[in-house]
Amino acid sequence: MTRFGDLDADDLFGDEDDPAAAPRRPHGRRRSPLGRLLAGFGVLALVLALGVGGGALFLTDRYAGNVDRVEGVFDDIDEAERPAPVTPAEPAAVVADPVTFLLVGSDTRAEVVDGELPDQRSDAIMLARLSGDREHVQVVSIPRDSWVDIPGYGMNKINAAYAFGGPGLLIQTVENLTGVRIDHFAAISFNGLISMTDQLGGVDVQVAETTQNGPYTFEAGLNHLDGDMARWYVGQRYDLPGGDFDRVKRQQNYLRSMFGKLFDAGTFDSVGQIDSVLQAVTSSIAVDDSLSNGGLLELALSARDLTPAGMEFFTAPVLGTGTEGAASVVYLDQATGDRMWGYLQTDSLGQNADEFADEALPATPR
Repeated sequence: MTRFGDLDADDLFGDEDDPAAAPRRPHGRRRSPLGRLLAGFGVLALVLALGVGGGALFLTDRYAGNVDRVEGVFDDIDEAERPAPVTPAEPAAVVADPVTFLLVGSDTRAEVVDGELPDQRSDAIMLARLSGDREHVQVVSIPRDSWVDIPGYGMNKINAAYAFGGPGLLIQTVENLTGVRIDHFAAISFNGLISMTDQLGGVDVQVAETTQNGPYTFEAGLNHLDGDMARWYVGQRYDLPGGDFDRVKRQQNYLRSMFGKLFDAGTFDSVGQIDSVLQAVTSSIAVDDSLSNGGLLELALSARDLTPAGMEFFTAPVLGTGTEGAASVVYLDQATGDRMWGYLQTDSLGQNADEFADEALPATPR
């Protein structure tokens, strides 16, 4: 029987200088021992298990080393003014410290140049909390037009914080708004993630109402999207019944479906396919420079028991929309939001999700 510890880099990915040594797809339904393992585990858990078996340095360089770094994200933030870490409500279930990311998403790939993101705009702003039990993630989207107080600039759209002061000022703004301490920053490219949709065999998303964008009509109900369809689906800005709120739900829909496919035992039948997908994922992400390659791998390993069922998506509660000067803005519901942020801080948002039925993404049939 093949064991993880007996495999080296060439066993996993083939010798790049020897095409004959590249991994081969099994014939028919027959699977190698490794193929059977692929079918039985989530893709991330498998890759990390391989790393523990002896290839950790190789995997760290190949995947974590493929992630860009943004320098000095927290340098100008006054530590004394930041929220304190909060102990989870059920400390007995904690296996590691909870970790909160501020995610900024864009339709374009913003390459990191000299440690900076030159494209200072964001199409999506999300708080992602990995729980202390490492089995749950709550993702809360904050509408980019939310009317908030930006430190040093007064009231403005939250998206303006990113334009005014980059990731550091956006982190300060979100921490002041929510009271949630942010541990790390990550920028993601939706186009980069969408580029691997076809490799995953497409994704299924729920569409609330029939809409059209570009060459495609998205019918109400369950839609199967290939890569080109996904790009038009996520990128639609106009003619959505709920405006930007529907765009937020589309972003969440796609991310949930994509990660569901990544963890689906039936998605992959070769390590080469896993490699190409993970290369696409990691090349679509940039994180703050306080998160080392080893730290990334350790964080992913600690979350090896996470499944799609443990991922929940919410939107920050809103009162409605309006105008400030010539700008269309979103007014947040501070009272309801305070409850949501409090639950998020203590890893109890999932247990209290019923309080936010209007703000939660409905479950997708599988």
